[in-house]
Amino acid sequence: MASPVRVRFAPSPTGHLHVGGARTALFNWLFARHHRGAFVLRIEDTDRSRSTDENIVAIVDALQWLGLDWDEGPPTPGYRQTERFAIYREHAQRLLASGRAYYCDCPPELLDRERGVAQQRGETFRYSGRCRDRGLGAGALRLRIPTAGATVVNDLIHGPVTFEHSQLDDWILVRTDGTPTYNFCVVVDDVTMSITHVIRGDDHLSNTPKQILCYEALDYAVPEFAHVSLILGKDRSRLSKRHGATSVQAFRDSGIPADALVNYLARLGWSHGDQEVFSRAELVELFDIKNVASSGAVFDATKLEWLSQLYLKTMDGARLAELAEPFVRAVGLTPPPDRPRFIAMLDTLRERAKTLVELVEQGRFYFERPAAYEAKAAQTLLTVEGARRLGLVIARLEGAPEFTVAAIERVFRALTEELGLKLVDLAQLARLAATGRTASPPIFDVLALVGREESLVRLRRAREAAERTA
Repeated sequence: MASPVRVRFAPSPTGHLHVGGARTALFNWLFARHHRGAFVLRIEDTDRSRSTDENIVAIVDALQWLGLDWDEGPPTPGYRQTERFAIYREHAQRLLASGRAYYCDCPPELLDRERGVAQQRGETFRYSGRCRDRGLGAGALRLRIPTAGATVVNDLIHGPVTFEHSQLDDWILVRTDGTPTYNFCVVVDDVTMSITHVIRGDDHLSNTPKQILCYEALDYAVPEFAHVSLILGKDRSRLSKRHGATSVQAFRDSGIPADALVNYLARLGWSHGDQEVFSRAELVELFDIKNVASSGAVFDATKLEWLSQLYLKTMDGARLAELAEPFVRAVGLTPPPDRPRFIAMLDTLRERAKTLVELVEQGRFYFERPAAYEAKAAQTLLTVEGARRLGLVIARLEGAPEFTVAAIERVFRALTEELGLKLVDLAQLARLAATGRTASPPIFDVLALVGREESLVRLRRAREAAERTA
């Protein structure tokens, strides 16, 4: 790169961070980190009717949760558009003084009529230029677009895209009330923040020729552009709420680990051979914007859950406990104060869970006694004979010299041999007593982790339930 790379992510705080925006942020972050450049966070909040401070907080939280740290941006002042109006006014005056912009006093009614005529003809509305040479001293400020020629966007993903000037508008830079427009703010922000590469969604491609002409009118160098394809639902329409969860917060709250979501979003439209699983370091090392596909990428929730399960199965136990603890507390449960024991509990659950929410739900029995027993299993197992067998198990476990997995297994194997039973006959009975279910991690591990005292309490309660059915 001829100069240090500087990229930006510039969300509008009109809602939570959409996964499409998160992927754009990720691609910018990876590009900056790969080239040892700067990643700038800028808040585009000129739409005051929809922008809120609460949404800014939510977006910042989502980026921090994803681990996409920025080198410049909030909370440092000067990175919200509403803090930069003086800069926009200065640049507007420059364009006006150089003759590259002019005032327009066309009333909205006239423009609406002209727009309606264009629609009836099946044409794209283009401002007539009525005020171009009137020399007005007030009104909306428009950029003077060349009447002939074309602007070529040399896109790093799509290649050259040509826009004829005859199809472009003398677009408004500053409204009659003095507020700058989105496209003008973006140009001024990018040049004053020395942005070298603009990586953003495909939906902004049509704005790019307008912005390039504004750069040129201001005698600024034009940054390089890369327009990332949109994320699509399975019906190949733009991903929206009707397809399910779409915000980063929603996936976070559903228990998808941040690293899994980052891995998934990186692979959504970008590839490196057939590799599916990447560490952050690998993503930074391998990312190349030219390997981003130009076609839309379909969001596959099943693939994301597969990655999520893979991360839960393979992550460090202490890290898993750190991530799982808030989800345990969120459902009113309390993790054991003994951290190694908590980690060991989670270790028995991680193979079966796709999300942290599932992990906690499957392991509720570790943190609370079962409130009820599976009806069909209870009918089969909690019988007079079941009560007798539970009594024998309780007596043997009470007298066991130690309460380890190996010691518990020895008790069960010896007892089944004495009674002429299969191991599963006693194991399922104990599993139902300890967890309320017939499916759980290995029962000897469960009993050992629950502890002798609590295990005996649960076995006695199940025996009492069996005796009541007699």
